[in-house]
Amino acid sequence: MRKKLLLSLSVFLVLFSLAACGNGDDEVEDTPDDELREFTLEELSEYDGEDGADAYVAVDGYVYDMTDSAQWTEGSHQGQVQAGQDLTEEIDNNDRHGREMLDRVPRIGILVESSDEENSDNDDDNGGY
Repeated sequence: MRKKLLLSLSVFLVLFSLAACGNGDDEVEDTPDDELREFTLEELSEYDGEDGADAYVAVDGYVYDMTDSAQWTEGSHQGQVQAGQDLTEEIDNNDRHGREMLDRVPRIGILVESSDEENSDNDDDNGGY
């Protein structure tokens, strides 16, 4: 009888833990590519998560919404990086985090060059004309 009770309690605890914690692989549904919003670096900087602003970051040319992530508070990821910028280099240089972490937050946009940057690139290509 005692073994049955302990076994039942163990099974209950395992099931309760799984239900409460989830499997940690919860992927969110991304916005379809043809519906992604375009952001310049200047526009992205407005989404730094401070003073009630949403927290967006760019990685590999895509923009992700970190606003509802428990790991981001006031736009800061554990006091190490701030939202509102391109964090591709930071994620490349971080041993603890990989791009698979981005599967847990919504991909909402793409990073584009500003029209000023495009015009200056065109000027350079045409000898400044």
